[in-house]
Amino acid sequence: MNPRQRLYIQKQPLYMKLPMVLLTIVLTVAIMIYAKGILVPLTISGLLAILISPLSSWLESKGVPRIIAAFLSLIALLGVLFGLIYFFYNQLIGFADEIYLLERRMSEFLQTFNEFTEQHIEGAVPISFDDIQNAAFNYLYANMASLTQGVIATATTITIIFIIPIYIFLFLYFRRFLVDFILRAFPEKDREKVNHVIRKVKLVVQNYIVGMFIVIIILAILNSIALYSFGLRHALLFAVFAALLNVIPFLGPFIGATLPIIYALLTKDSIWYPFGIFLSFYVIQLAESNIFTPKIVGGKVSMNPLMTIVALLFGNFIWGLAGMILFIPGMAMLKVIFDEVEGLEPYGFLLGDTKRKKTADSIAEPLGERIKSWSKKKKKKN
Repeated sequence: MNPRQRLYIQKQPLYMKLPMVLLTIVLTVAIMIYAKGILVPLTISGLLAILISPLSSWLESKGVPRIIAAFLSLIALLGVLFGLIYFFYNQLIGFADEIYLLERRMSEFLQTFNEFTEQHIEGAVPISFDDIQNAAFNYLYANMASLTQGVIATATTITIIFIIPIYIFLFLYFRRFLVDFILRAFPEKDREKVNHVIRKVKLVVQNYIVGMFIVIIILAILNSIALYSFGLRHALLFAVFAALLNVIPFLGPFIGATLPIIYALLTKDSIWYPFGIFLSFYVIQLAESNIFTPKIVGGKVSMNPLMTIVALLFGNFIWGLAGMILFIPGMAMLKVIFDEVEGLEPYGFLLGDTKRKKTADSIAEPLGERIKSWSKKKKKKN
């Protein structure tokens, strides 16, 4: 867009610009919803390909052919993912053996609750475990059509799982070709700036995923220490699961803390156990929000809480759970682009963290440099 065209658009009255903006947003959202089956695996594959592209580049610098370097990088990534799946599989097998115990404890808990309400609340209606089971089965029968669609969706998900590794390999192998295509799509005078934006977006994605991985490991260790200290069975399963849910801001940590609290309430004889777990997770979450994530990830990629919530809501509306996870790094990438494109700086400011006031350069600062600078500042204070 040349300056004359930009000036013409800026001179248009608000009542003409607003419908065009709204129409663009509606069309974009509609396309993203109807093309979910194509866009979600492509987005996941693109982010993972960006994550492991340094490994592929390093192998190529050692003389490994590009196709073999891309294949080895993919194998390394799949090895990590399969190791995580195997861990949860083994943990869930042990947890499944206690389902009968949990049902019995749930019945006892409801009986105690009913006795308490009958003594202190006049006219209280008792709740039975059988009523809860019957209500659950009735809900399943009433929503059989939705369940059938869920089975079809599961089959589609399995297909996507096999397609994603192929996408990742192709993204790795053709990454330079794709960058050249993007550069050729812009005038020659803008290509240097476009290349600069591409490098920043790549660094943002890598810093976010690697940083979140480090934070997840730290949280898994702290959660495990807390749960093992209370003698909770399957502590490692709850600890790692709660740490992984941290990729979903606000909602994920809440769910991750609720599950072990309920389990402790059903399996322990004292109310102090779930209360102690709640207090421990609260302290750990405070440390995550104020220390770990800001220092390692960069303040949740420098997005303010309002825009983070908006991203979660839109992500859930458009792509469901996948959208809640993918829209956070996606919004961070948009912020980098908005900060660099003339005329879009206000939108980058809107997405940014008002407390930290970081520019796109600071967002794209390599993770290692950020940790080093943090360590230097800490040493100076001491």
